[in-house]
Amino acid sequence: MNIHEYQAKDVLKTFGVAIPAGYPALSVAEAVAAAKKLPGPLYVVKAQIHAGGRGKGKFKELAADAKGGVRLAHSIDEVEAAAKDMLGNTLVTIQTGDEGKEVNRLYVTDGADIAKEFYLSMLVDRASGRIAMVVSTEGGMDIEAVAHDTPEKIETITIDPATGLTDADAKKATDVLKLSGDLAAQAADTVKKLYTAFVKSDMAMLEVNPLVETDDGKILVLDAKVSFDENALFRHPDIAALRDESEEDPMEVEASKHDLAYIKLDGDIGCMVNGAGLAMATMDIIKLNGAFPANFLDVGGGASKEKVTAAFKIILSDPAVKGILVNIFGGIMKCDIIADGIVAAAKEVNLSVPLVVRLEGTNVDKGKAILANSGLPIVSADDLGDAAKKIVAEVKKAA
Repeated sequence: MNIHEYQAKDVLKTFGVAIPAGYPALSVAEAVAAAKKLPGPLYVVKAQIHAGGRGKGKFKELAADAKGGVRLAHSIDEVEAAAKDMLGNTLVTIQTGDEGKEVNRLYVTDGADIAKEFYLSMLVDRASGRIAMVVSTEGGMDIEAVAHDTPEKIETITIDPATGLTDADAKKATDVLKLSGDLAAQAADTVKKLYTAFVKSDMAMLEVNPLVETDDGKILVLDAKVSFDENALFRHPDIAALRDESEEDPMEVEASKHDLAYIKLDGDIGCMVNGAGLAMATMDIIKLNGAFPANFLDVGGGASKEKVTAAFKIILSDPAVKGILVNIFGGIMKCDIIADGIVAAAKEVNLSVPLVVRLEGTNVDKGKAILANSGLPIVSADDLGDAAKKIVAEVKKAA
């Protein structure tokens, strides 16, 4: 689960991380009021969307030479002008895609006189099964270019879970950042607090870019991007409450309500499968047959008729879907339950696109009989290869 920058900073503050003062705003008036609470004379107005690259982003509704989603303001009037530019407009960044994201909230923070920018992130390294800390002296908006062009300037420090982040690990980080004396001590303290926040909050990723040294010799977190392990949110109801569904795809939000693993894709063949591995294989074989999947959808191993019906409705709510492939291997999941759900959903939504179903496993004969006797134009397939060929052919025929 992703959260906004201002929310991430609020979480980090509870662990004692040094962060400039700032306030969220949902309107121009709130942005002005937020600025008036800050000492000034320098303010930063930041668009709050779940995507990076805001500083270099462009607003669809503004002139091509207009500033991006992170702006310096030297007066209250400039804060007001920036807020008017941003709120309600669509920000396109390298991470949003061409459609961009509408800006519905801002974060107005105290400005800082920056002497040096650094990069620091923590994430779960699945290869080692440990938390990895990624550190670089080259922080700021061009970190992607640094990673591409000069990867030697980025170092990874792997943390032993048996010991947690040690003084030696923190020193490695400050050495990479080329800090010494009091600055090194401040940075080491910040690194330890960030690690504690990562572990205690069950984060999946924490990115601080930039971590800065100020002109007056302070180490501050100027920007923070955080995502959490959704499987651990039951332990953190306060964090779960930070979810902003307006930043998520509506179909993915609806799927989460039914405990379905759903991700919207760019193709036109909807997929309903049980099991993540089988879902990936299904998408691959659709592409091998010259078409593209419209979604990843895993109904899980023990889905009910109601859950299958909900999954079917979610697939059909995507106007891009021109056909549906259902691929079920019944182990715990029974093929007749799947068939009942498919028939119920197809009748309820007045199915108007081709549907190919491949069933195998527990109660497969019962499932096939339910489909055959449904009175619906359902095409049965013998295996996955046969199913992919048939759905691609059916979609081409219907075009």
